[in-house]
Amino acid sequence: MLRNLLARAYWALSPWTLVTEPAPRRPSVLLGAPHTSNWDFVLMLAIAWRLRIPLRWLGKHTLFTSWRGPFMRALGGIPVDRSAPSRVVDEVVARVHKGEVFGLVVTPDGTRGAHSHWKSGFHRIARATGMPVVLGYVDRTTMTTGLGPSLEMTDEIGADMDRIRAFYADKSGYHPSERVEPRLREEGMGTDSSSEPTP
Repeated sequence: MLRNLLARAYWALSPWTLVTEPAPRRPSVLLGAPHTSNWDFVLMLAIAWRLRIPLRWLGKHTLFTSWRGPFMRALGGIPVDRSAPSRVVDEVVARVHKGEVFGLVVTPDGTRGAHSHWKSGFHRIARATGMPVVLGYVDRTTMTTGLGPSLEMTDEIGADMDRIRAFYADKSGYHPSERVEPRLREEGMGTDSSSEPTP
């Protein structure tokens, strides 16, 4: 209740406008894209709290050390040891099998910085768990943010990415100059198994 009230206040005062599809009713992978600013995290929390979505997100295990651990977990964080990324899929599958309903936030274009492709971990997680992929977005051009459509991933990774590209074609991110085109290195290779499932 408190989180929802805080989110209502945020959207009432924010220069951003929430334009969104309804909250997913089953466990889903929420894409956070384009990811170009730390403000993306604040916006995603405000979206989730407003829509009452139990949020989970993946973060480097070093973010969960000392006093930060309880705080990060309270915000929905799941620590990822990048030396054993396959454990992430196992943990997500276990949560789904327990009947937990949540949105797993993944930033497929990685952390902010020089990069040219999205990571395919979100696709691997969706395929392994049967979770749909919900297209979360930030668009500085229109000052809007929210959740777009939910898509079921298939074994045709190129076709899946074509649908994703079509949605994000006019979404600029917080810093448009740092936007990365939604494209995976695995496209055209016949597999999506070579990339780690990390944000």
